[in-house]
Amino acid sequence: MDLLRWFRFLWAVEVPWERATRLEARDFSRWLLVAGQPTRPHWRSSTTRVWTAGGKPYAASVRAHSETVLRAFYDFHLEVGTGPILNPFPLHRSRRGGRAHAHHNPMEPHAKERAGLYRPTVPKRVPRSVPDEEFNELFARLPSHRDRALVAFYVSTGARASELLSATQGGADPGRQLIAVVRKGTREVQELPASTDAFVWLRLYQLEMDDAIPLGRRMPLWWTLRAPSRPLTYHATHRMFERVNALAGTSATLHALRHTAAYRMAEDPRLPLTDVQFVLGHAQLTTTQIYLNPRKEEVIRRVLAHHAEQTRQAAARTAPEPAAGYRAETLSVLFGGRP
Repeated sequence: MDLLRWFRFLWAVEVPWERATRLEARDFSRWLLVAGQPTRPHWRSSTTRVWTAGGKPYAASVRAHSETVLRAFYDFHLEVGTGPILNPFPLHRSRRGGRAHAHHNPMEPHAKERAGLYRPTVPKRVPRSVPDEEFNELFARLPSHRDRALVAFYVSTGARASELLSATQGGADPGRQLIAVVRKGTREVQELPASTDAFVWLRLYQLEMDDAIPLGRRMPLWWTLRAPSRPLTYHATHRMFERVNALAGTSATLHALRHTAAYRMAEDPRLPLTDVQFVLGHAQLTTTQIYLNPRKEEVIRRVLAHHAEQTRQAAARTAPEPAAGYRAETLSVLFGGRP
């Protein structure tokens, strides 16, 4: 999609992709920032499908990903000799020469010395998790045992949406409370521990679909509910969760369930952070450390409790002492305060 967006820009300015220069790359980067995402009617609509600009601006992460893809694309063609002589998306001029991380102190973290010239600065965002009240509302709106089992596995294993859908019937081991998934990056099979409730919902789903889905250790674990049964895909799962969000009036995502599981595991003092790293499948421990940052709702709750405590202490300090000759317990009953 990043390449298609770049090619459409070049077609509009009538410049072949192999003759693009840094001038077109600069204008393209500026166009992503100013023009915004194109909008068009839904394909089921009877109106004419015409792309129009001026929609929602592209996020910084989208523009940064686009710059990385295009720079790697032209680096490849530069090596094989099928593209321009100079890469339209070069590295930053101040970082162009020399070896990356030269004279690096091993006691300090690596700096990003290979930033692109037209690469925007991506702000660091706190992973979005689902609050407990919102999660309970979402779980209550799930219409089937299959959906409840899926969400229970998502929030207890921390697996990605596509990873959990790769599980087979032989990969689920209720006796050891483990489910085997295929990791997204390494494509290795890894067993993940899950909660007891997840396997209870899984068993109810299997009993419900016993005669509708084929059985076998290598057969997929998740299937569609409508006949004829087909292996469940990511887009169908995503659409299911969108419908539940619409019913509950929330805006959670499937990936937010992974963040929720990571926060719950990281907040447990008896669970080492290295164990959380293994379960989540992070290559670097620094990636897992972002879940040590407090969640927004927890910060708000603690700060509001702090303000309430400050108000209570101030009221206690300003409370007048009873005059001589009056009993404190009598004044407490009369005015509703403390003796």
